[in-house]
Amino acid sequence: MSDGGTRGARAAGVDDDGSTLPLILGYVLLALVVIFVCVCATDLYLAQKRLDALADAAALAGADGFTVLAIDGEVRAELTDAGVSEQATAVVGALAGRASIIAAETPDGVSARVTVAASWRPPLLSPFVPDGVPLESTATSRTALR
Repeated sequence: MSDGGTRGARAAGVDDDGSTLPLILGYVLLALVVIFVCVCATDLYLAQKRLDALADAAALAGADGFTVLAIDGEVRAELTDAGVSEQATAVVGALAGRASIIAAETPDGVSARVTVAASWRPPLLSPFVPDGVPLESTATSRTALR
């Protein structure tokens, strides 16, 4: 009896051929979305790491912006906000990029703290995010002379 049902389905024009095409297209679309998300996440990670490295370099340069003082026969290095800002601005300005200094200061006269910011634009989605995603990084470095 089951043989007659199969003949009846074929006679009515019901055919299973080609029904895997929507499934294959769905999996291809899913694979493309996963690849795209991985590319965007990797690009964001690398952009943040580049900004972290720039903040580290600017803070290190800012820590070298000290003034040597001789008080009561004792020599010591002292950082000023102006010295830190000048050195950090020179480093950030020398590197081609869209980063800018938000703050460059010395909280204690021995350490330089620099905050830089940039905007990340996701690949393939830039038209949908025209202003980009703001990124920020802060680094602190201490002067070697004390």
